[in-house]
Parts: sequence; C-alpha cells; structure tokens
Amino acid sequence: MGALQSKGAVVTGASEGIGAATARLFAAEGATVFITGRQQGELDTAAKAVNAEANGGRAIAVRGDVSVLDDLDRLYARVKDETGRLDVLFANAGVSGTARLEEVTEEHVDRIVGVNVKGLLFTVQKALPLLSEGASVILPSSIAAAKGVAAFSVYNATKAAVRSFARAWTVELAPRGIRVNVVTPGPTRTPGLADLLGDKDQAAKFDEELVARIPLGRMGEPDEVAAAVLFLATDASRFTTGAELLVDGGLSQI
Repeated sequence: MGALQSKGAVVTGASEGIGAATARLFAAEGATVFITGRQQGELDTAAKAVNAEANGGRAIAVRGDVSVLDDLDRLYARVKDETGRLDVLFANAGVSGTARLEEVTEEHVDRIVGVNVKGLLFTVQKALPLLSEGASVILPSSIAAAKGVAAFSVYNATKAAVRSFARAWTVELAPRGIRVNVVTPGPTRTPGLADLLGDKDQAAKFDEELVARIPLGRMGEPDEVAAAVLFLATDASRFTTGAELLVDGGLSQI
C-alpha cells in the first residue's frame, strides 16, 4: 500500500513543474488528488499524465484561479462531493515577475500578491471545514525570501509572507492536530523559470552563473522538490510542524 492510500489531496498550480510532479507522486502513493490550474487544456494534459502513472490513486482536474474566491469555493465543493474530506493540501500555486523599485506598478503588485499571498491564504482558509484531524498543509516558499535580489522585491516579499503564515497557522491549527510546514526550493528547472528568463542565451548564462554558486553543482528538478513535499504529507513527518524544509542544493547556506 502507498503512503497516501485512500487519502484525499489538493495540489493547486498543478498544470506543470513542481505541482504536476507532486500530483503524480501523490497519486502513485494512492491518493485521490484534485489538481487545479488556470488553463483547461494544460490541466487536462497534466491529469492524463498523473492517471497514467497512478498506483491506486487518481487525479481529478478542477479548473480555477486561486486568486478568485468563487473558483476556490467550486474546488472545495467538488472535493466534498467526491471524498468528503481532505487529508493533504499543497497550496502550490504561485506567480513570479520582475520589476525594479522604480518600475513597480499597481498591476504588478496586485498580480503577484493576489496569487502568492491572498490566493494562498484563502486556499487554506476555505479548506478548513474539509481538513481531517491530523491533516498536513504544505506551503511553498523560496530561498528568495531571504535574499536581496534586484527586481524581485515584490515576489521575494510574498514568499517571506508564506513563511510567516506557516508560523501563525502552526499554532492556530495545532488543536486539530493539523500540521503546517513549508517547502522551500532553490533554483529548480521548471517551465515557469524558463518563461521568466525568456531569451535562450540569457537563460543559458543565468544557469551557468547560478550553478557555479550551488554546492551540489546543478539546478534542482521538480521531482526532487515533490519528494520533499511527499515527506511532509505523510506520517513519516508526523512530529514535524512549523518547519521549513530547504530543497536548494545548499545554496541558501553559503
């Protein structure tokens, strides 16, 4: 039997990258995984890939944007109808973007904060009635939260907010035995990172410079972050809450 056999899980932002890799792993461990994303076509493709590898689990695709509260209500109504409860929540959905201080606009702030802070908060809040005793909530931060990186001030601030949420919610949800933990990736080879860098030559230069600074000498892969999320989702981490699990090849430590 898998580590998540007969469990109900939600993974937001699961159309690609870390979210998709985590959904595949959850389903392979026996979970019924509700996956969300904003684009129906990409989401359907992700669900098909998850179901092709599932081992007793399955994926159910529910299109939605976490910054739209009606979409979250629709997601959790589907969870209630299908499983009646939720054992694992990976509030993975997030967006990035660059703007130096003099370039920051209201739209830039609204977009990034709307998903990474507001969307994450209501993703967890609206799940509360469904979360079972002893459920696991996993939040995504980034080593960028503790770094000073030009043009990433808004994004980095949202990831610092995620770490703060986890500390407060660890205390608030402890009476129900619900664990709240943070997974904090370093540079990970995802489509989102490729889109952010844009130009192939620029991306290659960025990779080379970044890899030179990572003690393990390479970028991370989505399935490596997913493995850390799985640990936090299962009973293997049953005495772990309020923690931050770094998956960054050692970059944040030097």
